[in-house]
Amino acid sequence: MEAKKAAVVVCIATTVLLLALILLFSFLGMLSKTLFTVVAIAFAVVVVIAVWLFVHHAIINQRRKSAPVRRSVVVGEELRLEYSFLQKVAGLPRKFSYRTLEAATDNFQALLGRGSSASVFKGILDDGTAIAVKRIEGTEHGDKEFRSEIAAIASIQHVNLVRLLGYCLIPGGPYFLVYEFIHNGSLENWIFSREECSRCRCLPWALRYQVAIDVAKALAYLHHDCRSRVLHLDIKPENILLDESFRAVVSDFGLSKLMSKDQSRVVTTVRGTRGYLAPEWLLENGISEKSDIYSYGMVLLELVGGRRNVCLVGDGDRSQRKWSYFPRIVAEKVREGRIMEVVDERLRGEGGGVEEKQVRTLVDVALWCIQEKAKLRPSMARAVDMLEGRMAVDVPPETQMIVVDLLAIDQLNSDDGRFGLRAAAGAASQACPSESKHPTSSSTCSLAMSALSGR
Repeated sequence: MEAKKAAVVVCIATTVLLLALILLFSFLGMLSKTLFTVVAIAFAVVVVIAVWLFVHHAIINQRRKSAPVRRSVVVGEELRLEYSFLQKVAGLPRKFSYRTLEAATDNFQALLGRGSSASVFKGILDDGTAIAVKRIEGTEHGDKEFRSEIAAIASIQHVNLVRLLGYCLIPGGPYFLVYEFIHNGSLENWIFSREECSRCRCLPWALRYQVAIDVAKALAYLHHDCRSRVLHLDIKPENILLDESFRAVVSDFGLSKLMSKDQSRVVTTVRGTRGYLAPEWLLENGISEKSDIYSYGMVLLELVGGRRNVCLVGDGDRSQRKWSYFPRIVAEKVREGRIMEVVDERLRGEGGGVEEKQVRTLVDVALWCIQEKAKLRPSMARAVDMLEGRMAVDVPPETQMIVVDLLAIDQLNSDDGRFGLRAAAGAASQACPSESKHPTSSSTCSLAMSALSGR
């Protein structure tokens, strides 16, 4: 505003001066053509200067008005970049577009694995980051529930838990989860024999023992160190990945059930995998972190033996073969003092590097973890202390293993491939009446899976 006033004052002063000169020369009788020419030129110069001052002032005003807008745009861009940087540093999941995932996975060509309701594909983002994209089909969850579960696990960070990089929502279509890519794949490809897995390789004993500790630490973190206690509910070798250094990374964590700190048990639909389900799933008495501990114990036995806990043995067709339940075999070998006979035969001998003390520790911890009575199972924090030698491992009590045996056999013998839960639950309630609070005759169990952990 001051500049505009100054321009007006200059123009008026110049005009007055020119008029004064004209009047002066007129009074003195000195008017001439030359004088009028000079006055005209001076007046034109004044007009040009005035116009320039007004235009200049208008431009300055326009710039002043647009400056806040430009500053807000710049500040907004800086904030966006800063948030993106902090998001990446903090490991917070971000939303991906479908086109980005489609380009990263080459139109979903590199299939890593497939489950009953989900497929996993390998991809590479524009910045070179290798990713694993899980496509979840046919979920019964809505967008709101899906976002809520994503938000619930956004703050969970642990070196032995796979990192969730982001997600993608398509209205009416599949959901996508984007994880960091773990190069050595799942544990199942490293511990089972080639008869059970065509791509399997043999993981050395020292690495197997370290894997047991890594998984225990991951579960201890989920159970004890998160604001909301996180139940995995599907611990198995397929959900344990190995990184470049063969350190274990647990996947699909936090995607099944959250518990508040003051809850001791929760009731939910049956979910999980045959051979790793805890007995309380059948007893309908609610599940807790002890259910994860049971599954962890079953994984420990498979680490030791290099075989599935429940499998068919013998030659001939299905009707001529018999079921073999590895936990019962292990318990018998322990009673007989022949514990080294349960070790993976590929690791036996002088070159295997197997220490009997470590075998006994793993087996004893596993037998504690698979106790049918949940209250007898140790916490995962206690299991870590036992595996790392900070706490002595007592001799585990004997357990009948009736519930799990019936569950495995009943499921595998069912004609339609579904869990035969009623028969197994009835037998389980007779075997462990003190654990069951509800009648089993009217029990109905669903196999619905979490939207984020589709198999």
